[in-house]
Amino acid sequence: MKQQWDLLQLEVEKQALQQKYTNLIRNSVYITSVEANDEYSNRNKLASFKYVDLGFSTILDKDVKLTDADYQAYYDANKKRFDNPTETRGFEYVSFGIQPTAADSAAVKAQMDKLAADFKITPNDSLFAANNSDVKVPYTYISKGKLDPAVDSVIFNYPVGSYYGPKFSGNSYKLIKVVGSRISPDSVKASHILIDPSKVGGEAAAFKLADSLKSLLQKGGNMVELAKKYSVDGSKDQGGDLGTFGRGAMVPEFENASFDGKAGDVKVVKSQFGVHVIKIVKQVGSSKVAKLAYIEKSLAPSQKTRDAAYKKASSFLSEAKGDNFAALAQKNGYTVALADKITATQGFAPGLDNPRQLIRDAYQADKGDVLPQIYTMDNGFVVAHLTDIRPKGQLSLADVKKEIQPQVMNEVKAKMLSEKVNKALQGSSSIDQVAQKLGKTATPAQNVVFANPVIPGLAQENKVIGAIFGSQVGKLSKAIEGDKGVYVFVVDGFTNPAPLDNVFKQKETMILGVAQRSLGAAFQALQDKSDIKDNRVKFY
Repeated sequence: MKQQWDLLQLEVEKQALQQKYTNLIRNSVYITSVEANDEYSNRNKLASFKYVDLGFSTILDKDVKLTDADYQAYYDANKKRFDNPTETRGFEYVSFGIQPTAADSAAVKAQMDKLAADFKITPNDSLFAANNSDVKVPYTYISKGKLDPAVDSVIFNYPVGSYYGPKFSGNSYKLIKVVGSRISPDSVKASHILIDPSKVGGEAAAFKLADSLKSLLQKGGNMVELAKKYSVDGSKDQGGDLGTFGRGAMVPEFENASFDGKAGDVKVVKSQFGVHVIKIVKQVGSSKVAKLAYIEKSLAPSQKTRDAAYKKASSFLSEAKGDNFAALAQKNGYTVALADKITATQGFAPGLDNPRQLIRDAYQADKGDVLPQIYTMDNGFVVAHLTDIRPKGQLSLADVKKEIQPQVMNEVKAKMLSEKVNKALQGSSSIDQVAQKLGKTATPAQNVVFANPVIPGLAQENKVIGAIFGSQVGKLSKAIEGDKGVYVFVVDGFTNPAPLDNVFKQKETMILGVAQRSLGAAFQALQDKSDIKDNRVKFY
């Protein structure tokens, strides 16, 4: 016990230190009056302007020739973006799916046909169904809407004693016998007393007590007082009140007793929880319900099908090498999928349902290795090839060259379009003249705010909106390179908001967000400065 208390004390001390550190960080941030007024202005000052845009899509990719210098220039200008916070790995893989074949389907159908013949002569419908079904449907009255839609739409119209199926729907064959059918309440309001046989001297004593309580209730006894005194269920504090419930909410024995009786009845039943004394308070609504002996067999791949898929995977693994993985897959007509930027402790990967062992092995391999085993997934077998290792820290141009190609392409297009816009600007005194030279029409935009840098109907363009709010009214801008194209604009005017009434309230609102962000930033800073080696990948 002392060891436990010592551990608790250490944990309390750590939590206290952490809370103190959190408070120090939170109390160190503040908002100035200038910042509060700027934020208010950024969200309420309106700009109206006209612009002409030349989208990057106006130049076809095939007409642009990228050079190493283009890649290097983009990389140098955006180095901060390529700081990798943790090591990641990428792999390509081929999945050999395990799908049921026509032979598998025929085998299941033949099995169901035999079951159908036996089903009609069995002396015990419910036991036969329970022993032969992959899906267990309670042998009790159920209401419409609980079964597969294809079955549900027809089975409640069948008379008692009739058979349905075998029919295929979803991914399984269904075979059903209608054992019973009647009109039943939709929901029941009831109270109960639960007796635990182990606490009253056994099952016989429990039933004896239950019968006594039933007699008391039938003679007008107080359910609330009796439940509080004798029930071991959590509902005893509410006098045994269970509220109103529909079918499927209670265990079958309890449900049957509640729905088969009528309001005012008191019943005694045994369930897995003990012996119940149930008082039916009220029954609501009525609809048709049916008791079914239900058999369902899922269409699953046979062992022969699984063996065939594994054989293909094994053959591919024996031939695959780091330098021919994709080519060999293509030659055999297999699809190669890619899982990129996978962290060591990640539990998922695109297209794979259970990739944990694969990821662990990927972190024990070298770049270019074909991983040495066939991985079993829920839906197939997988062979993988490690294609990429990105270490923690600054990534090189070679590491990111492929992924930055679209951005580099747009950078080069931006230069080409800027030259075109600058030529149109020469000698032009209005936005309409520029538009005419470019074969475009100047587009008006109104009531744009700095805090929401979206050009209406076009795109989010932070740099363009920033330039607009830094411009003079009526002055034709230079070419502005945005995220979607190159722009030129002229500001028609600004509408300034009324002065900020309550600077203190504005500061309060802003500081909540700043304080929260500061905690995350402080934690990240601590993490960045710590030398942590995460070895969990070796074990989990």
